[in-house]
Amino acid sequence: MRAVPFAYIARNLWVRRVTTGLTAGGMALVVYVFATVLMMSEGIRSTLVATGQPDNVMVLRKGAGAEINSGIERGQAAILATLPGIATDALGRPLVSAEPVVLINLPKRSNGKASNVTVRGTSGLGLQLRPGVKIVEGRMFRPGTSEIVVGQATAAGFAGVEIGASLRFAGRDWQIVGRYDSGRSGFDSEVWGDAEQMLQAFRRNAYSIVVFRLADPVRFEATKALIEGDPRLALEAKPEIRFYAEQSEALATFINILGLSLAVIFSIGAVVGAMITMFAAVAQRTGEIGTLRALGFRRGAVLSAFLAESLLLAVLGGVVGLAAASGMQAVDVSTTNFQTFAELAFRFVLTPAIAAQTMGFALAMGVVGGFIPAWRAARLQIVDCLRAA
Repeated sequence: MRAVPFAYIARNLWVRRVTTGLTAGGMALVVYVFATVLMMSEGIRSTLVATGQPDNVMVLRKGAGAEINSGIERGQAAILATLPGIATDALGRPLVSAEPVVLINLPKRSNGKASNVTVRGTSGLGLQLRPGVKIVEGRMFRPGTSEIVVGQATAAGFAGVEIGASLRFAGRDWQIVGRYDSGRSGFDSEVWGDAEQMLQAFRRNAYSIVVFRLADPVRFEATKALIEGDPRLALEAKPEIRFYAEQSEALATFINILGLSLAVIFSIGAVVGAMITMFAAVAQRTGEIGTLRALGFRRGAVLSAFLAESLLLAVLGGVVGLAAASGMQAVDVSTTNFQTFAELAFRFVLTPAIAAQTMGFALAMGVVGGFIPAWRAARLQIVDCLRAA
């Protein structure tokens, strides 16, 4: 079976360039929504996954779904610090950090409304456990003082958190002495201070979590068994990277369901638009269809030609929509993490997998919108076509 030349198919789209542009534009808008939803979900996942270190272990109270819901007593933290196989620093100290994690309210720069911000009590050992965290302005807080440092996203998104300013919470004034960058991880949306000072200020007797590094990550299962088998502890251990990946699931799933539902609804309009465009093309080119059939092109070739036109429309719309969505990578946004109820800053992330899914979605719209008109064109009788011409 001879195929209709591709140049003929492309020329027909160019001849109807106004209609082609409008139809492709409608598809591009749907593709833009579809791609940005996937990019937002991926951005949340990558931000939280980047927060954890693969060789760090996080210990929480059994059943605690988040750091703010967990509680570890001082005695339990001391037992954890004596576990075998924990890595040490250059001074021979076990790389263990017991940390309280609480929420405070700060006014946002954009609208002045208060939003939750995570405050983490940590130490110099805690900083060693997070090698991706670097002080980029000012200095680190001094142990035993009411000094704090703020993450890049916190400094950018909230009012009154400049270096040299003070924040009042937990009945104290806290001096901001530095700003840190954690490489776009979740830590960028936090405020850090001395762990012991945080416990005293918030009148707490227990830490939220304990983080430590194993000298040999292969020992994780054995260490986990020791922790979860000790009746004094009633704690559970997870690789830090897995814990933060789990934190992203609820929010990413919600965004996917809501966003993709909207994209599917919008796609119905785009498909109907493509179908109307292709039906109009069939009606205008009845004589051409009859000529093609008289020249020996079979029904399948005609069907393929019109379906190819619809797919070209979809590719055009997909490329434009994906190009527009890729520009969102330069935008930083924030939302509330469902697990912690704290503000989380993230960016849109475009991956090859998302690009492939987006173009697949565009082509699917092209097939659905173009098949019926193409089938209609292929079923026309030669005599009727030539008579109509």
